[in-house]
Amino acid sequence: MSKSVLAVGLMSGTSLDGIDAALIETDGEGQVRPIAFRGERYSEAARTTLKAATELALAFESPRANPEIQAAEELVTRSHILAVRKLLMDAHISPTDVAVIGFHGQTIAHRPDRGWTWQIGDGAVMADALGIPVINDLRSADVAAGGQGAPLLPVYHRALVADEAKPIAILNLGGVGNLTWIGREGELIAFDTGPANGLIDDWMLATTGQAFDRDGALAATGRVEEAILKTMLDNRWFGQPPPKSLDRSDFTMAPVRGLSPADGATTLTAFTAITVSYGLKLLPEAPRRLIVAGGGRHNATLMAMLAEACGITPEPIEALGWNGDATEAEGFAYMAVRALDGRPISFPGTTGAPAAMTGGVLHKAA
Repeated sequence: MSKSVLAVGLMSGTSLDGIDAALIETDGEGQVRPIAFRGERYSEAARTTLKAATELALAFESPRANPEIQAAEELVTRSHILAVRKLLMDAHISPTDVAVIGFHGQTIAHRPDRGWTWQIGDGAVMADALGIPVINDLRSADVAAGGQGAPLLPVYHRALVADEAKPIAILNLGGVGNLTWIGREGELIAFDTGPANGLIDDWMLATTGQAFDRDGALAATGRVEEAILKTMLDNRWFGQPPPKSLDRSDFTMAPVRGLSPADGATTLTAFTAITVSYGLKLLPEAPRRLIVAGGGRHNATLMAMLAEACGITPEPIEALGWNGDATEAEGFAYMAVRALDGRPISFPGTTGAPAAMTGGVLHKAA
């Protein structure tokens, strides 16, 4: 597929905050034109349902049928279909003009060490409801081949920085942090760095009732408990060479229990920043710029800590003219276009796959 087409991308992250829906025009290579973006928040009831499904899935040895998880999948599918309809209505685009939807689904467990990853969301139901081909289950083929199944965004990151001086790094700060390094010749290295916003969000909800630390305001008032931070950083995973990936549940906020809300938020924010600095040390060459996407770029305290820990000033992705809230959803639209044509979306340097691989399962409308 060499010509540019319209594609929708859908992302629902491990923070369980809601759905990002993006419409782009792309050829799956160097041409990318964002057209529309829409965010849909999950209700508290929906978040509770998805959190319960996640906790249940983590106890399984492998994905299997379960009534609670089936109910969560139906919720995810229904919510994403509605998000696409609203997105296309906003953009005044007919579904018949859209070539494909890249439907990430909701990750409820990511266990590449056990040979599986689990994203819920029914692509066939979505394709029939919208009359648009859907590609979902974008990670499983990579994991089955021995890869980590994550991160998948690097191929899109490379397209976004095609005209920028290299090497350059893009840091995505969602529930889990991941880093993409693009070398002078376009080579890709990518891996997860640590928990990013996940632990901070969990701490805020548990101690303040707030879903996240808006602008890093609470963390700005506390102090870092150095002894606790040192203990949290004493984990051989951080020095492990890439590729590597995490499940959101791989780290917990247990070490900071008993601290004040402010000190806990500050310590966890520092933990995120320092784990990114550890990740940068694993790269073959220091990046000229560190571009930040994802919700964490709005956290001023985290961005300041990143600058101090990493020795480089982090820049929000808007510095390149892109919408940092839409990046992941746009990326899955881009990958769906590539997958539709059998082009690779994961690589040895990004997931540890044995070769460049395409992925996803195609569902055509009935």
